[in-house]
Amino acid sequence: MGVTTAVRTAPSPLLVRLAWANLVANIGIVVTGGAVRLTGSGLGCPTWPRCTEDSYVVHGELGINGAIEFGNRTLTFVLAAIAIACWVAAILPVLRDRTGADRRPLIVATVIALGVPAQALIGGVTVLTDLNPWVVALHLLVSFGIIGACVLLLDILVGRPRAWAVPRSRQAALATFLVGWVVLYLGTVVTGSGPHSGDQESRRTGLDPGTMSHVHAWAVYALVALTILTVVLARRDGNLPLRTAALALLATEAVQAVIGYSQYFLDLPIALVLLHMLGAALTAAALAWLAISTRAHRTAR
Repeated sequence: MGVTTAVRTAPSPLLVRLAWANLVANIGIVVTGGAVRLTGSGLGCPTWPRCTEDSYVVHGELGINGAIEFGNRTLTFVLAAIAIACWVAAILPVLRDRTGADRRPLIVATVIALGVPAQALIGGVTVLTDLNPWVVALHLLVSFGIIGACVLLLDILVGRPRAWAVPRSRQAALATFLVGWVVLYLGTVVTGSGPHSGDQESRRTGLDPGTMSHVHAWAVYALVALTILTVVLARRDGNLPLRTAALALLATEAVQAVIGYSQYFLDLPIALVLLHMLGAALTAAALAWLAISTRAHRTAR
């Protein structure tokens, strides 16, 4: 049950900063993507990869919706630049020391970097399918997965030494992680069934929004109960890193619950829905932190 003590070279400050930038940028793209949807700008650029059949850039005839959608597409290049810079910073230590360098940062940075073009392709499919709600849901869920990878990268680089969680705590934490992802998925179904389709002509899932909201809520209750159980077990075991991660997740859930109930009873105002999407991105990050905290962290030299 001791902490693994493999000796590793400390990461460069530049790589750490770029890893943080990756996390912030991927959370930010969720929020800007939400703004596109909530303002009805999902088809502001009606085709892909061009904005129109004749141009890769937006023009005045597309109005404010075209500007919003094109702006979100442009941010993808910023995201790509950060991901590539992070990948370069991760591969340099491996090139300098091919036998002793820790390759884990490079592997995770590669996954994150490849996620950007994958998301661009999925985004293109969402436009070409006129914002099919199930494709839109996949687009958001992949973003949540990339956010989790960003958290893993940061943990590899700057995480504090910790021991493996005992089986009961680890099982509770992993159950929390799995139910958390069910909650995130059901959240996309609720959104895909509601009024914010991204465009007035886009179809919905056909499911009843009220019913799906209640299903989502019951999943949230299960998530909160499992999170509290993880906090209690981690405290009993004296596992401070796991308890801290579980408490962070619980705090995120509490804020999300307040926002979620408020938006439901206030008939889904755009500002609250956007905050709820930010909270969902932070929940994805907290879930990743929780799952990662069940494992031992290798110390750096």
